[in-house]
Amino acid sequence: MSFLFTSFTCRPVAPSRTSLPLWMIALIVFGVLAVLGITIGLLVHFLAVENTTYYYMGSFNVLDIPYNRNYERETSPENNYLSKILETKMTDAFQSSSIYRQYINSQVITLVPNDNSVTAHIWLVFKAHRSVKEDTRRRIENILRQMLRNHSGSLTTDPDSLRLHEISKVHAEKIINNRCGRRPRMSATYDRIKGGSTAQEGEWPWQASLKKNGRHYCGASLISERYLVTAAHCFQKTKDPRNYTVSFGTKVSPPYMQHYIQQIIIHEDYVRGEHHDDIAVIMLTEKVLFKKDVHPVCLPEATQIFPPGEGVVVTGWGALAHNGEYPLLLQKAPVKIIDTNTCNAEEAYNGMVKDTMLCAGYLEGNIDACQGDSGGPLVHPNSRNIWYLVGIVSWGEECGEVNKPGVYIRVTSFRHWIASKTGV
Repeated sequence: MSFLFTSFTCRPVAPSRTSLPLWMIALIVFGVLAVLGITIGLLVHFLAVENTTYYYMGSFNVLDIPYNRNYERETSPENNYLSKILETKMTDAFQSSSIYRQYINSQVITLVPNDNSVTAHIWLVFKAHRSVKEDTRRRIENILRQMLRNHSGSLTTDPDSLRLHEISKVHAEKIINNRCGRRPRMSATYDRIKGGSTAQEGEWPWQASLKKNGRHYCGASLISERYLVTAAHCFQKTKDPRNYTVSFGTKVSPPYMQHYIQQIIIHEDYVRGEHHDDIAVIMLTEKVLFKKDVHPVCLPEATQIFPPGEGVVVTGWGALAHNGEYPLLLQKAPVKIIDTNTCNAEEAYNGMVKDTMLCAGYLEGNIDACQGDSGGPLVHPNSRNIWYLVGIVSWGEECGEVNKPGVYIRVTSFRHWIASKTGV
């Protein structure tokens, strides 16, 4: 007789289950559905609805303008005058259109003079849903063409000459970074150094730190891929290029984008210990790679006028007070240009300020450049928010004293000298 043996595995006995109340089950189901709904909604928002930034380059012709090479020069009065008119027309056209919420920026990048016309090359930034990208581009083109058909004002433009195409973000940023005086980030107010405030990253992309044996010594301003301008008195002790380096950014240490110096060119008429002709040019060993936070300031025309009372900004890593502490972060401050006669009054500088210099600050004191700011930039924005180098920090009596504003080298007085040494 055979026996069938069945094997059993012992398992612990599960306790009897208690059913959840219906209201709790309903609450759990509702919570799960809510989480799913939010998740799906966010996915739809980011994948289908979220705005994307698009960049465009375009061109069109402005008619009946006699040939003039000055239109090519970005800093010429002719270029600024025509560019300002065209930029205002574009801004007005887009802000009064159906896509005004998507409009971010539009600029004239270059002007090219022809026999009896000028070709304007433009740069545009818009935000749009991915789903309507092509429709947005067509709308932009239609708005521009309509603007060119409208011949109100002094300009005649050719709508049939309009060309528009999308470009990449990298290409768009490269275009702007290669133009002088543009700032990627604007501050709401002008601020400053003794009595100033900390600069934002990339706010003053032309500001450089001239370091002597690795320590910040003076300021300087980037004017091209290889050249900077600074004060001649920064090299009173030695002008051996091997003792100096140049770096950029807002932090004075550690150095950002450090460069070595090939040549230091000091003005031929500068006399050590005196204030006149206090200007020098620095030539770097290698080109600076322009980026959003490092690119040049514009140099003014020799004939450009910056009248008394004009608002300007001085920047630097100089002392926060006379013989005071030095900041790690770049400082900025708003000052005003002061009439030279006022600055030369007996209670002020008593005739020491020459025509090749300018005063900027406040007669009541408080806000001023200070030790370590020497050679740094004093800048002014034109009506298109393009920044020009007005002055170079040169000298003054202590920092922020009453009737003793900062004295700067007047860049327009040395514009031809700078061009002769740099080709800029």
